[in-house]
Parts: sequence; structure tokens; C-alpha cells
Amino acid sequence: MPDKTAPMVKTNRNIMELILYSKPGCHLCEGLMEKLAQIDSLAIELEVRDITTNERWGAAYQYEIPVLVWRSPAGEITLPRLSPRAPVSQLEKLLQQYVNG
Repeated sequence: MPDKTAPMVKTNRNIMELILYSKPGCHLCEGLMEKLAQIDSLAIELEVRDITTNERWGAAYQYEIPVLVWRSPAGEITLPRLSPRAPVSQLEKLLQQYVNG
């Protein structure tokens, strides 16, 4: 899975820039990406980073993926990990809390 930026922008609102640390075959990562794509209340730009392509990412996240990071105005913030069973609405609420402060 090459590093890529997959725009999920749905409106002209302020864009929430997210980074997803992932690797090929990570089903939890794929599930999180699917949930992010279903969120309509936020304009999301998602950059997927394959931890197998960068030693630093691999060392930091090999046992943690999926890891979701928000590029906030104050810098990068690692977001709390939700259960893979968490509904889209719970993920949306978490992201809204960060965006709205």
C-alpha cells in the first residue's frame, strides 16, 4: 500500500487533515477507512501511511495500527483508538470533539 492522500472532501468547509498509519492486509485499518468515508458532517482529507515503507513508522506503530493522527493547527495529535465495533456515529462524535475544541 503506497503512501497516498485520498481526499474524502465532501464540502467547502474547513478540512480536517488526518493521517492513518496502516499496512497492507490490515483489516482494522480498512474498516476505519470505510467508516471515515461515511462521515458527512466533516470535510476529511486522509493521508494513508504504510508503516512497512518507513522504519521510523514501523518501529513506532507496528503493534498499534490502525493509528489515526489529526494535523491540528497546534501540531499532530494522535487520536484515541476506538473499538473496531464502534459505530460511525461514535467516530464522528470523537472527531467533532477535536475539531470544535
